Amino acid sequence: MDCAGRRRSLGRGQRFPRTAGYDVTDTPARYDVIAIGNAIVDVIARADDAFLATHALIKGGMQLVDAAMAELLYSEMGAAVEISGGSAANTLAGMAAFGKSCAFIGQVRDDQLGQVFAHDIRALGIAFTTPARTEEPPTARCLIMVTPDAQRTMNTFLGASQFLPAQALDKAMIEAAQILYLEGYLWDPEEPRAAMRTAIGYARAAGRKVAFTLSADFVIARHRTDFMALLEEGLIDILFSNTDEICTLTQLADYEAAIAVIAPKVPVLVCTCGADGAIAIVDGVRSETAAAPVARIVDTTGAGDLFAAGFLTGHVEGLDATACLKLGALAAAEVISHYGARPEADLRLLRAQAL
Repeated sequence: MDCAGRRRSLGRGQRFPRTAGYDVTDTPARYDVIAIGNAIVDVIARADDAFLATHALIKGGMQLVDAAMAELLYSEMGAAVEISGGSAANTLAGMAAFGKSCAFIGQVRDDQLGQVFAHDIRALGIAFTTPARTEEPPTARCLIMVTPDAQRTMNTFLGASQFLPAQALDKAMIEAAQILYLEGYLWDPEEPRAAMRTAIGYARAAGRKVAFTLSADFVIARHRTDFMALLEEGLIDILFSNTDEICTLTQLADYEAAIAVIAPKVPVLVCTCGADGAIAIVDGVRSETAAAPVARIVDTTGAGDLFAAGFLTGHVEGLDATACLKLGALAAAEVISHYGARPEADLRLLRAQAL
């Protein structure tokens, strides 16, 4: 069944519930969202299927590569566009484009790409104060091959990003944000995983919400027990997934069955369904939206990241679930209409025109 198959929405004016498990603080927030994620510079180039076959790359997939493979692919890629990326950072870029106040925590090295990343994210108005590393490895990069059918094949060298220590966290900054948003990709390496656990403690002690994005099947496969424990313990308030990821999380083949298993474990569950739109389950109440129209799909890089940006923008504004889903679909449609994982159009203007 596609996402349009069943529809139950929050009533007009009905808002999201207060976070389960603890009282949400009434202290005004300085930031709408603070995110912890990989600090990566994206390198995006066109490629054909023959290039993917030559290098044994799975179309549409994401694999981690070592420094040697990263250098090989970079040397054989065509002309490329280089822009700061990373899943959670892309989400913040979208929220900043909607006019929201955001902060980012992530690890770079004091090298050229580290300077590029820091400059780019700060230029968007996003607070970024994490000190740069002075030792190897270098700043992370993601080599993205975009085939003529708009599929993106990502090859990620995590570099310095996987060495984010808990000591690098800005506790006061986390406490000052409405929502702490965690990137599942960064759960894989040990040091940032420990840092994110510490950050969850800071956020919950301050009465703030915690959002988590599952990111990718390979991450879920390795850390399914951890992710289920976070849900069972009530540590996650908003969970972002797509249909494949929620099936991997539950080890079920049918995503509707998977949604039924996970929805009772989290106050807000968001599941994107590609061209079929998206679903939100808020305290057992289901809302859906269709995908926003796109004249031409150019590059699907960042679609999920920007969907989360739109949804979280609506959420911090207190909008109902349907409105949040529509904002997510709008932002995702904009980013897949061009190369790169950051919005190019004025999202506030698009929102005013479309909604």
